[in-house]
Amino acid sequence: MIEHHLDLRTADGTMNTFITHPEEGGPHPVVFFYMDAPGKREELHDMARRIATTGYYVVLPNLYYRQSRDFVLERNDPGSRDVMFALMNALSDRMVASDTETMFAHADADPAADATRVGCVGYCMSGPFSFAMAAMFPDRIKAAASMYGVRLFGEKSPAHLAASISAELYFGCAEFDDYAPKAMIDGLEAHLRTVGANARIEWYPGAHHGFAFPQRDGAYDKPSAERHWERLHALFARTLGR
Repeated sequence: MIEHHLDLRTADGTMNTFITHPEEGGPHPVVFFYMDAPGKREELHDMARRIATTGYYVVLPNLYYRQSRDFVLERNDPGSRDVMFALMNALSDRMVASDTETMFAHADADPAADATRVGCVGYCMSGPFSFAMAAMFPDRIKAAASMYGVRLFGEKSPAHLAASISAELYFGCAEFDDYAPKAMIDGLEAHLRTVGANARIEWYPGAHHGFAFPQRDGAYDKPSAERHWERLHALFARTLGR
């Protein structure tokens, strides 16, 4: 496996980015991996590697680069949580779209990447970013997954853009999730049906918000996490041809 820690020049600064892909057999379909609120960290690098080992060129950017190059949540520090929420609330779909343009430009220029086949995935904070990018780049993104994503329907959600999406969508939802309550997901499901989106919403019984993160004490659920990997790999295999 090949790994790079690169600084990508964006319209707003320098975005430190982790990229991993197989050593052989390229060019590889591209997966944009949007980080969750606690920050770009080794736990996410390992998850990116798990996607890449099955034949993908995975791009994991630090979305907080405008304000912090190296923020990672210290879970026992209330002040660190305050910083996290400030960083998270400073982001917007427009900003992530601008960063995604930079990621496309990099993938377009790298012979190891096949940027004609692109999917994306987001967790928690970035579930709606993955959803939004599928709407904002409908001619380029072929699959988008949201795992226990927040802000998927209602005020400030990207749902109003759903009619423009041509990608296949997948939403994995935890049964117990104060950040993504059932009423919100039910509203999303009805809306997606109305606009004719190619989408699947799946509930993970007994699971809590954060269930796919191995280092999330009290939330990690291995059976649910492995189901999420199965669904994610199947989605990308169907749509990106790997």
